[in-house]
Amino acid sequence: MSIPNEALQKILIEIEQKASFSQQQISIVKSQMAAKSRESRMLQLTAKEVESLPVETKVYEGVGKMFIETPAPAVKKRLQSETEGLKSDMTNLEKKLHYLETTYKNSIDNLEQLL
Repeated sequence: MSIPNEALQKILIEIEQKASFSQQQISIVKSQMAAKSRESRMLQLTAKEVESLPVETKVYEGVGKMFIETPAPAVKKRLQSETEGLKSDMTNLEKKLHYLETTYKNSIDNLEQLL
């Protein structure tokens, strides 16, 4: 039993669109992962610098256009919580990337089967 040309053409277009969309999303997710990685590295370097400071050193955080004196332990705690948040974001992005790569691979396989 053969599939009519119009239906076959429609299926091919759908699969091509799905593959194209997946490929676009993959590039977006990869760029988001790179940005999160840079942000994580900056947090690590900042935490390392704060750790190396003597206890009595005054620490200032930027808030808008001004700086506010903040206790060093509070800064350390904020940096740690931001790092944990970035780790969970990276985990979610990795899952999304895996899903998109699988979708893309399946679309390509389906195209090859049809052709």
